[in-house]
Amino acid sequence: MATKHEQILLYIESLPVGDKISVRRIAKDLQVSEGTAYRAIKEAEAQRYVSTIERVGTIRIEKKKKENIERLTFAEIVNIVDGQVLGGKSGLHKTLTKFVIGAMQLEDMMRYTDAGSLLIVGNRTKAHYTALKAGAAVLITGGFEASEAIRKVADAMELPLISTSYDTFTVATMINRAIYDQLIKKEILFIEDIYVPFAETDFLSVNESVKAYHEKNVQSSHGAFPVIDDNQKIVGIVTARDVIGKKNGESIEKVMTKNPITVTMKTSVATAGHRMIWEGIDLMPVVNDYGILQGVISRQDVLKALQLAQRQPHHGETIDDIVKNQMKVLQEDDLVVEFLVTPQMTNQFGAISYGAFTTLLAETGNYAMKNQKRGDSVAENMTIYFIKPVQMDSVLTVRPHILDMSRKFVKMEFDVFHGNVLVGKAMMMFQLLER
Repeated sequence: MATKHEQILLYIESLPVGDKISVRRIAKDLQVSEGTAYRAIKEAEAQRYVSTIERVGTIRIEKKKKENIERLTFAEIVNIVDGQVLGGKSGLHKTLTKFVIGAMQLEDMMRYTDAGSLLIVGNRTKAHYTALKAGAAVLITGGFEASEAIRKVADAMELPLISTSYDTFTVATMINRAIYDQLIKKEILFIEDIYVPFAETDFLSVNESVKAYHEKNVQSSHGAFPVIDDNQKIVGIVTARDVIGKKNGESIEKVMTKNPITVTMKTSVATAGHRMIWEGIDLMPVVNDYGILQGVISRQDVLKALQLAQRQPHHGETIDDIVKNQMKVLQEDDLVVEFLVTPQMTNQFGAISYGAFTTLLAETGNYAMKNQKRGDSVAENMTIYFIKPVQMDSVLTVRPHILDMSRKFVKMEFDVFHGNVLVGKAMMMFQLLER
């Protein structure tokens, strides 16, 4: 049976897009406390199917699919630019297709402005009116207001009319940054992208016996199964190791491993992979916030997804991507990597940032292990015991030295030079990812 929190979330999700939501209304309709209603609304906001706007309230918005995650709703635009909604509040849930900078003659401006657009413009009343009539929302920059007539048009067309104190250039930069961040999120692989859903998952009930494990093992050839109770809640996991030497009639509850390590839909594949390798786990249950089994992931699924992700083109660059783009291999045998320090990689003092420096070493180490035909790895720990400030536009050379290598671990030392001057020295431990 669903908890009150789950019931509220399902209720919110069932509301029509554009509906206004309040703590008091939820509490009254579902007979729950206002505190419970408030917490559920905040989770719905985190899951991106409601948006809260100051002086407007909370609105049910369209929950975006991953392939369209870079498209923003007008409600999100209001929050990004610290805006004030002057009119057309009933259209805040709508998604914009593009934004247009109104820095040209009106006739030219309208050639680019159509239904679903957002026109960013100053106090040009005629432009406001023409854009709204064309089906576009309007964002007025510079803190200017709109006339009462324009507000009425926005309300009638159900198109947001927003005002912000920022200038046009700053607003465009802020929206671009938000879209860019969404692109990066779109590229990150989550468990929800690769998991085996509950309907296709082999599992055991807490009331079954060891005999049921052997039967499932023969049918599916799987070596591990999640164990659930009557409410589909995860209570354990049972593997071949757990049933060795156990009689067929023995209860699964007695032999299973209790409190298994689990993940949720929003756990990144990289995080799950690291945990599985570190803990020596081959199968991990996927649960919701209440411990209800949603499906499973296997170590092989995770590694396959990570290797596929490495071959995909990237649209939203992270600092890791920028660092990788500046790396150039000078020597393959006795590996030497050359690296240019760009402005994006510096701290407030103009020297290479600690984050960029550690990413450089980690990427060089990964390359060195692939050079040794050791496959993929994750960095377990790093010790930087010498570093000098390196200013932007400097060219560094990195020389990795493998000190020790076993079946599962590699210990590596790094020397970093600027010209002939040693500017950094570090040691890293990598754990190898095995199928």
